[in-house]
Order: sequence, then structure tokens, then C-alpha cells
Amino acid sequence: MEGSLGQKHEHHEFTLVSISKLPSSTSTSSSSTSSTPVVARFGGESGAAELRFRQEADSDDLAFDLRTSQIFRLGSVQSVCISKDDVTKEKSHSRGVTIQFRNEEESSAFHSAFDKRKEDDIVQGTHLPNGTISSLKSKFDDKIESSSAKMYFHYYGQLLHQQNMLQDYVRTGTYYAAVMENRADFTGRVVVDVGAGSGILSLFAAQAGAKHVYAVEASEMAEYARVLIAGNPALSQRITVIKGKVEDVELPEKADILISEPMGTLLVNERMLESYVIARDRFLHQNGKMFPTIGRIHMAPFSDEYLFVEVANKALFWQQQNYYGVDLTALYGSAFQGYFSQPVVDAFDSRLLVAPSISHVLDFTNIKEEELYDIDIPLKFVATVGARVHGLACWFDVLFNGSTVQRWLTTAPGAPTTHWYQLRCILSQPLYVMAGQEITGRLHMVAHSAQSYTIHLTLSAKMWGPGAEQGGILQSSSCKLDLKEPYYRMSQPQANPVVQDQQQHQLIPTQDLPNQPKDLEDADLMLHASPNSGALLNSLI
Repeated sequence: MEGSLGQKHEHHEFTLVSISKLPSSTSTSSSSTSSTPVVARFGGESGAAELRFRQEADSDDLAFDLRTSQIFRLGSVQSVCISKDDVTKEKSHSRGVTIQFRNEEESSAFHSAFDKRKEDDIVQGTHLPNGTISSLKSKFDDKIESSSAKMYFHYYGQLLHQQNMLQDYVRTGTYYAAVMENRADFTGRVVVDVGAGSGILSLFAAQAGAKHVYAVEASEMAEYARVLIAGNPALSQRITVIKGKVEDVELPEKADILISEPMGTLLVNERMLESYVIARDRFLHQNGKMFPTIGRIHMAPFSDEYLFVEVANKALFWQQQNYYGVDLTALYGSAFQGYFSQPVVDAFDSRLLVAPSISHVLDFTNIKEEELYDIDIPLKFVATVGARVHGLACWFDVLFNGSTVQRWLTTAPGAPTTHWYQLRCILSQPLYVMAGQEITGRLHMVAHSAQSYTIHLTLSAKMWGPGAEQGGILQSSSCKLDLKEPYYRMSQPQANPVVQDQQQHQLIPTQDLPNQPKDLEDADLMLHASPNSGALLNSLI
């Protein structure tokens, strides 16, 4: 924009080879293609933010409102322009055209003009024809702080991190098997890949016979995805990479199936599940399929003296009374609690669990986005061994509910390790339990704007033995953790059960509760093999 607000733009014109109308999301008619040169003109009445296509002098213009339009490259001389138009106050549909340019230079110039005009008229707040000022801030931007989003998209825009995920052969192999074993769900269907990354899932869908795949990716990885897909010419003609957020982009048609890898640590970290649900509501046909279909968070109390001592001893640095002449002890308590506010991400032996796991189900096909803002899970377990309970262990699995084969991807302890590992929330005040004693509590996860969750965990041991029927609470311990800031321990599970009654914790101040039962002092706290998590998983399916 040149000059003050409200000043009219110059009318820029481009001569195109041809345009081809795409069928709208509310139309079943086939697309039509112009056979004569077309003039594209930025401008419109009263300097409105508008793009018009005219094939002949006496023909009607095809107009696109730049406020609701987006343009994507399909190739060096081919692009697609998509616009969302209001049909009623409750409903809207998308329409679009494929644009063929005379050469790559004119294609680049057209894209530059499109972006510049859209930026000037909309982002900077030009007076629009109806007299309002629009910033078009997306739903994603409303709930996620910009610094977090910038780091997030920068991270996933790097090939080394994509390689890390691709080399998780449990993850990648399970996705490949789920798609190929359910070819009937993909053959001849329109697919949307939500958060496509390198484009690997889009290529899988195309291999399975998808009619067309729209690979939506917001980070700079979209450019790498275009290169990778172009390097597979047998599949590339059926895949369109669209750079943008699923909350913002427009597609020319509805999808028959969504595919995505939206899972983070503890399933919900990074809050991409919300984008997956938004994509469902925006793009998926009413009876369309979602790969994955459901997710489950599994939880069980655990006992791990080695881990507890390791975390607690990190704060010993702050017990120094003469650190270059400075007494650090005033910060010891804060440092101690700080280390226990970090969830531990690693792989552990399932025999450290002191009770069978329970699960919380998230059905991606019908859950509301808002339900992911606040997840409250009641906890109830019965201990199978006597032990010191150091916290809650968590993992997840997801189901690909195909028409032919139902396949699970699990991150359970004892199963092949994935890049997600497992997660453990450690209590700074452990609980003492005996076999048969009931453990209750609550896992409450509240989403925050840094694309993660604050975790509030409470575990309580109920009375056991004589008088237990009265239901009193014997011990209780709570902690607050930030899922955004985990301790990546990444250790592999030990081969054998570990002795829980170790003396190494003498290095740290005693964290035992004052109401420790007397008869636990001489109890044998060596854990015996509890039910294998794999068997538990099979029993839940």
C-alpha cells in the first residue's frame, strides 16, 4: 500500500496461459478449463482487496476476495488459488482455480503481488469496503503465544528432527502398516494430511491409492516436503503441499479421510491434537475416517528408589554454605521442588509398577476441541505389592480403526521403545503402601499458551486392614509439574527388578511422611513381577 489508509491501489495486471476452475465443496460438477489467455487483475471497485480473472473482454469476471483467499504453488509455473465465500451466516464453502503461468518469473511476480496486496490491505488494517478493519488473527494465534509457536515451527522445520521421527521405526512402520493394510479406506479417496512434516504420510496414502492428498504443513518443512514428493513422480501428481496452519488454510474439497501424527509426550503435549480436531470439523466429510481414531492415556503408580534419589540429589548443589564465600542454602527448598516439577521422560521396566494400569480414552472422532483444554482424570488403583510409591507412570497408545485391520501404536513399557518413551511424575513425598491397599487420586492437566500443560497430581493411600471399611485417608502427596519442561532421562529399562529398600537416599534429607506405618519399617520392599503391561494392554483392546 502506498499513501494513507483508504487510498486506492494501482491495478496490477498479469497475463496467464489459462485457469481451471476447481469444483467447490458444495458442488459435484466437474472442473472447467479456459483455452484462451486470461488476464488476472488486482484491484476492484473502490480499491477493494480483490483479485479478478477475465478470459475475454465481454465475459464476466471471476472475482476472489483477498481477505479470504490463499494461493499455493503446485509447480514452477502452476499454482492454485482458493477462497472461502460466505453462503449464509451459519455456513460457508470453498472455491478455487488452478492457474497456469507463462514462465517461472511471472509466477514469482504474481505471488509477490498477491502477498503484498493481501498484507497491505489486511494485515496492516486497510479500511475494507464495509468500513471495518480486519486483522484476520487465526484461532491458533489466539490461544498460543507467538514465541512458543516460533520455536515450535522452527524445530519441526529442520530435517534432523524429521529424521529422528522417521527413524522411529515403530512409529513409521506402524503408520505404514495401518495405511497399507486398509487400502480400501484410501483407494480413490481424498485425504488430508494434518501437519504433514516431511510428507511421508501423504506418500503412504498415495501409495495406498488415494485419489488426491492435501499435505498441510505450517513450518518451513513444507518446502522440503515439496522436494521429497517431487522426487517420487509416480505419486507426486496426486499430492498437493499447502503451507499454512489447518486453522487458516482453505481446501477446494472435503476429505474422506484425515491422517496425522498429532501425538506428543503423554499424548497431549504440543497441543496438536486440537489442530487435528479442528481439521476434522473443517475438512472431513460427516462419515469420514480418522487415522488415528482414538487415543488412550495409561497410568499406574510406580516405585523407583534409584530415580527418586537421582532427582533429589540434583538439589544438593544448593546446600553448599561456602560457595565462593556465598551461602546457597536459602534456595535449596526452591531448587528441590523445582526438580520435582519436571516430568521424567525415559524408558522403564514394567516391573516397577505397583498396581495394574488404568486408562483414559480420547475419541478423536467426536471429542470437542474445548475438552482438550482441561483434562481431569480420577485415579483408583489397588497395590499388588508392598512398596514406596514414588509417583505416577504414564504412557499412551492410539488406534487406527481401519475397515480391514485395526492396528494399535503403543508406547507402553515392555513394548519396543519409541521416541516418545514413557513419562513419570515424581512425588517429593513418597507414599508407603502394602499389597491390597487402595491408592486414589487425581491427574488434572490444564492447557497453557506455551503449547503444553500444567499437571496437577495427587495420590493418596487409603487405610488398610482393620477399620479400612471406614475409608479414611492414611497418607496423601501432591505435586505440580510443567509438561513443557521435562527431564529427558532416556535411560533404558533395567534387566532385573530392583531392590526398593536401598540406603542411598541417606545422601538427602529424609522426605518420609511423619505418619509412616510402624509395621512397614521391616517390610520386604523388593518388588515382584507385576502383571506385564503388554498383557494388560491386550486385555483392554
